Amino acid sequence: MTVPQEKTTAMRAFRALAHADASVRLQAALAVGSAPDPAFVGGLVGRCGVEPEFSVREMLTWALTRHEPSATVPALLAELRSDRARARSQALHTLSKIGDRRAWPALTPELLADADDEVARTAWRTAVVLAPSGERPRLAVELAKHLGRGDRGTQLSLSRALVALGEAVRPALEAATTAPDPRVRTHALATERLRQDPEAGFEFAVEEAKRIVALGGEGR
Repeated sequence: MTVPQEKTTAMRAFRALAHADASVRLQAALAVGSAPDPAFVGGLVGRCGVEPEFSVREMLTWALTRHEPSATVPALLAELRSDRARARSQALHTLSKIGDRRAWPALTPELLADADDEVARTAWRTAVVLAPSGERPRLAVELAKHLGRGDRGTQLSLSRALVALGEAVRPALEAATTAPDPRVRTHALATERLRQDPEAGFEFAVEEAKRIVALGGEGR
């Protein structure tokens, strides 16, 4: 049986996803996404987990969004159990772009607390995108457990996720301003400052929070 030309072209593009040249891989991902075929979903998801170039990973994510969620979401959820941090992170990122809330139950407290900072950051962002309105207060409590974690970039990611939850985050932030750990108190106060004034800037909010904590206050 003769294979249709478009199928042959798609298969050639799919094989090129493993090419040594990143520009070739980028064009291959574009081609596969331009002609969605559920037969390629598993390979696209697998490639996301090992692709070293950011721009190519973004194109792979785009290619996956071009397929039906019924095909992509189960494969991406399975990837969340991968031993590779990049695979978990990219699967989360792709789930956030697909936006299918059937993936919400996979955003467990364990995943939000992933030992890898990049995975955790991506999980926080994805959880905010996928959380049903009724789950947002509970998510705020879970995210607030990570106040004070990591470097400044990680803390900024968490603050942005918390601020994105809106009013649902207020009780959790207020509770954190009395935490024994000054890093947690500082981060909570800085996040609340950003929630009240998004234009304040994170560095300014942190420095202001440090002064309040040093003076023994809670910012109320």
